[in-house]
Amino acid sequence: MLCLNMQLHKCIFGPVLLMISSGFIVKGPSDPLVVPLGGSVVLPCSVDKPLAADTLKVVWIRTDSNTLVHVFHSGKSISEAQFKDFQNRADFFSENIQHGNFSLLLRDVRVEDKGFYRCKVYSDVDSDEALVEIKAVERLIVTRSAHNISAFVGEDVALNCSVDSHILPEDLEVSWKKTDGDGDVFVLTYPKSTTLLESSDERYRDRVEFFTDEIHRGNFSLKLRSIRTEDKGVYMCLVFAGRLSANTTVELQQLGFSVIHIFVLFLCISACVSSVVLFVLWRSSQDARTALFFQMCVVSAPNLIMFFAFLFWGVTEGFLSETVVCCAHCALRILLLLWASPHSERFPGNRKTALHCSIHLEYSLFTNIIYSVLFQSFREKSLNYSESDRVLITILFGIMILICIINIIFLLAEMIINQDGHVRAILDFVSDIGHDALPPLQLIFLYYAFGAASQALFYIGVFPLFLTLARYNWKDACLNNMKCLRSARRGAWLVFMIVVTFIMVYSYLIALEKEKDCFGWTCVAAFLQILWGIVVLKHSFGDLDLPFRRNVCLIGSVGVVSVDSIALMAELIQKKITGDRAVGDLRMVVFPCECVFACSVLMLVIFEPYFKNQHLCHQNETGSDPANESNQNHHVPNEEVCHQMLPNGQRQNTNNESLEMRSLLQTQNNTT
Repeated sequence: MLCLNMQLHKCIFGPVLLMISSGFIVKGPSDPLVVPLGGSVVLPCSVDKPLAADTLKVVWIRTDSNTLVHVFHSGKSISEAQFKDFQNRADFFSENIQHGNFSLLLRDVRVEDKGFYRCKVYSDVDSDEALVEIKAVERLIVTRSAHNISAFVGEDVALNCSVDSHILPEDLEVSWKKTDGDGDVFVLTYPKSTTLLESSDERYRDRVEFFTDEIHRGNFSLKLRSIRTEDKGVYMCLVFAGRLSANTTVELQQLGFSVIHIFVLFLCISACVSSVVLFVLWRSSQDARTALFFQMCVVSAPNLIMFFAFLFWGVTEGFLSETVVCCAHCALRILLLLWASPHSERFPGNRKTALHCSIHLEYSLFTNIIYSVLFQSFREKSLNYSESDRVLITILFGIMILICIINIIFLLAEMIINQDGHVRAILDFVSDIGHDALPPLQLIFLYYAFGAASQALFYIGVFPLFLTLARYNWKDACLNNMKCLRSARRGAWLVFMIVVTFIMVYSYLIALEKEKDCFGWTCVAAFLQILWGIVVLKHSFGDLDLPFRRNVCLIGSVGVVSVDSIALMAELIQKKITGDRAVGDLRMVVFPCECVFACSVLMLVIFEPYFKNQHLCHQNETGSDPANESNQNHHVPNEEVCHQMLPNGQRQNTNNESLEMRSLLQTQNNTT
């Protein structure tokens, strides 16, 4: 029993006696260290009481490789003994050694410095040691390839970005953005294991992605598909990891023309050249059939070429609304030019009727296409709308499309059948009402769909007044009831249309002011309203003639097409040189030019009687034969009316107003 108690006392007090006899205890840090990459860190090591310097020896060793980090012996630091990787990076605090502080300052921390370090202290009687662990080296290194990227438009490229960090890739936040230009444009974001396409700018939304299989390796390179000239510039890969952040940049430069771009340039040049050549062939043709053939070619061929030019432009550079609207415009303006062509009056039967209906058909088809694109834009933002608003907007859109479809069916039936009947009468009535109802319905749809529902109520209120004015019979009612002259009737109608057009265009600006392509849509709306005006004019005054048809065909087939092709070529070349678009939206060039042309046509139709009387009076004075002119079905105006048209543009005074009215009525009957 006594022996057992003695052994128990030895077990309890033995270690204590050993520590007391050693004379000192070496202390290290209580927790592992986390060190920033490239920074400095203190590896703590101290004793509980001062030791004599002449008998003191301190050795720091890297335990995993048994590498000598630093040595203190015989009262001084021995740097010659350090391993070369720690030379000039590891030092003692010499002034604190006499106080028992043997901590080591390690500068310019590297990734490979991670590991265990032993601080061993020797005295003349004993020794002790402590372990220090550098658990992690906080690092966030973002690198890219050594060279910038050059590519051809239409190709796919990879923008390199590699991340080296102690933090797992799924815990990183990575953002790609384009930094040049007017401001930063977000391309793609990766916040902690999730790719957010919603945060991407719409120019990149469907063309960018990460290499998901490489993310676990820290590869956050960006794949950019079908690059465009506007993609040229500097891209930044920005990485966040807690309080750390780092970035690198990649430049996409020297974007060359792709095959598609060269093809677009070829089409634009072909449109210009073909329009001029075909027009010259048409004017120089002696045979009627040959002239008619070249006229059809000059009206259709250049516009079809521009249709494909805008289509391929949209594939590489353009955006949806710009591409669809410009392509539709090039294809459908052929109908306007056919209606305005000089030989349209020579077509017999249904063909002549078809040409007279072509302008109506263009308006209906173009309206259908425009509002289909606008409805698609609404659907992209409809998540922010209530269910009732979405249903109401969809119903409005459906009504507009239904009206356009009825108009198209009626026009096609009239072109093919051209016979009276109950079905035709019903379609005619619905078609007429539809043409007048479409503009207010369009604005109500726009205001509801694009966030201005309160203003839409105003158009619901003025809808009956608008419909009444539009349906007013300017031809007969104004003549019979108001006893006004033909010029006064048409002047009043023109004022009405100018006011309506101004209201419509301004309303588009208000309804779409929050859309980035607001001005592009406003230009389209102005042209659409002018088309509507021509349609209503034909309804109000019957089948009207168009003077100066050759000149109109020249301007519409050669001039306008040339402007469109030159604008497209300039936009393409500008993007190649600078990487930015000159205009930003080709609708702002194409449709103002087309508006000027359509307005000229509208003015010529309105003042057609004046031009016709001037022309026929001139024929009477010179003795020329009107039968040789293109419009052979017109009679020579009344001699009294011609006598009133003086060369200086002034009318002779007359005291017999009834005679003037009878003369004008007779002239109207002869011309209409």
